Amino acid sequence: MTKKTLSAVQAIEKAQEIAFAPFVFQATNALRELGIFKNIFSKRKKGGASITEIAKDLNITEYGIGVLLEIAASSDIVLINDNDKFELTKTGYFLYASETVNVNFNFTQEVCYKGLFHLTESIKTGKPEGLKELGNWNTIYEGLSIMPRNIADTWFKFDHHYSDAAFDEALTTVLRNKPKTIYDVGGNTGKFAIAACNTSKDVQVKMFDLPGQLNVALKNVKNSGFEDRVSGFEIDWLAKEQVAIPKGADSIWMSQFLDCFSEEEILSILTRLTASMDENTELLIMETFTDRQAFDNAKFALEATSLYFTVLANGNSKMYPAKVFLKLIDKAGLKLKEDLQIGEYHTILVCKKK
Repeated sequence: MTKKTLSAVQAIEKAQEIAFAPFVFQATNALRELGIFKNIFSKRKKGGASITEIAKDLNITEYGIGVLLEIAASSDIVLINDNDKFELTKTGYFLYASETVNVNFNFTQEVCYKGLFHLTESIKTGKPEGLKELGNWNTIYEGLSIMPRNIADTWFKFDHHYSDAAFDEALTTVLRNKPKTIYDVGGNTGKFAIAACNTSKDVQVKMFDLPGQLNVALKNVKNSGFEDRVSGFEIDWLAKEQVAIPKGADSIWMSQFLDCFSEEEILSILTRLTASMDENTELLIMETFTDRQAFDNAKFALEATSLYFTVLANGNSKMYPAKVFLKLIDKAGLKLKEDLQIGEYHTILVCKKK
């Protein structure tokens, strides 16, 4: 990476922006929730909106509108034009209109913000110390089926937003050899199992997940009419007594699953899955690797997500570079058959048993 050269003035400006970053974030959240962004955007063809106009439209004090827009202007989120009216900048527009930015923003606000206060403690202990802001669980995954619905919905929207973009292409890859039995490791909401059954008339899917989440997934499967072709296998991959994985899969599928574990835990999972495979079984791992991103902002988002894993999810996992997974695949007794780029962010590593 090329070292960036900043003047002293530029450097202290950036340092100040970091020091007050939570203020800007929460001001932006207020601008979104109060409808101020929407109001300004709606008047973009009328030369923008004044504080007085916004206050009248939204029944909010001019003082409240003013303090929010002042910090937003200093942060290049809005601008003040020659008529003393506010307009959205390009940054403000993306904060208002970009689906990806809003998925990330909502995830930060609803799921992560309070928990991030405990990051230093998590670094010291190796445990998700911020999770207590959401519930009394060892990992966030234990709570997904029982946490407040609005928080869980935000979590799943974040999780699915990135995988959905690659979903069709990934499904084509998984089904290309016409597997009869697929193990879906980390069944989540059952979305992959349902899509696989919709695409193939013959495939059988066995989902592996924690009991609470598996129950939710199986309900979704039943509602989709595929309960005769999709089954569940309850498993806690972190349990002290390691459960043996049944044999019989033609393909084993994991999407954005292994990043939920430490390197040692990933190796344990891969080793157990390898033991269940024969020479014809394919194991497919889809991940968003930090060293496979075309744009710096995608890499930045993944590295920020690593801190979510540290302080909220489990305390010891992260978004990994592909080179770490390639090393663990080899250690687990697997060989890499294919290395596929899927969509904008994802890689699928297709593995066979050595």
